[in-house]
Amino acid sequence: MIRILLACGFLLLGAGAQAAELKIATWNLNWLTTRSTGSPGLPPDVKSRAPEDFDLLRQYALELNADVIAVEEVDGREAAAKVFPPDRYSIHMTHDHVTQRTGLIVRRGLRYDINPDATAIAGNPAARLRSGADITLHLPAGSLRLLAVHLKTGCQAQPLSTSTRRSCVELRDQIAPVRDWIAARAAEKIPFLVLGDFNRWMEGRDQFLTALREAAPLSRATEGHSSPCWGAETFIDHILAGGAARDWMRADTLRVLRYRETGPEWKARLSDHCPVSVRLVVPDAG
Repeated sequence: MIRILLACGFLLLGAGAQAAELKIATWNLNWLTTRSTGSPGLPPDVKSRAPEDFDLLRQYALELNADVIAVEEVDGREAAAKVFPPDRYSIHMTHDHVTQRTGLIVRRGLRYDINPDATAIAGNPAARLRSGADITLHLPAGSLRLLAVHLKTGCQAQPLSTSTRRSCVELRDQIAPVRDWIAARAAEKIPFLVLGDFNRWMEGRDQFLTALREAAPLSRATEGHSSPCWGAETFIDHILAGGAARDWMRADTLRVLRYRETGPEWKARLSDHCPVSVRLVVPDAG
């Protein structure tokens, strides 16, 4: 049975345990850009956000209060900085020459290295798909590798093995590079997360998730749940954990931060996706 999540906050653990906690989130920000309406790179139906829209998104980012956030559909560092205060967060974005880029936002004070963009996920540049953002977070217990993705839209549930729909063909082509990345982390025996907008339902015997699990065992934070974001809907934003991170991830802490603004116009002014988060309890060093 699919369970609808309650959109509520977290209860903090005790001071000793909280030092080993990380709150990890993913948030598709729906064409977040500082470009004006009608600018090159923007579809004609995408309207630029007003200053008060950015202010409201920034308030939600502070309310989310995550340690690491994978972001999708963000037009570079300038747009991201309007939502995630640079004095609180370090911003890493991919180097793709597209408006909808992926990135990883990291709370100041956490150390990390930037790895090369996972460009194989984008494939043929003519398709204008997105590379993955890849970082290594350095924790007292060791390293945690994170890959943020935004995969091809338009093939949420169709059978990947037989569909000839273009979107399904392109999504199927993205399986191998994501699986290769997972296999490499498994070979290194490093804890890892793959998170972001997969544009894929993963319930049941989903072919996409099954293919990824051929590379390594994976735990999915959203498994068995339905999102309350704009009403009960199937998740396409996921957080997958592999290696030791499977044991660190507390699936019972999965939350969706819903917007208090509920009118249909807010899907464009805020986002048609809500932030999805989960907590990791990371063991102490030694």
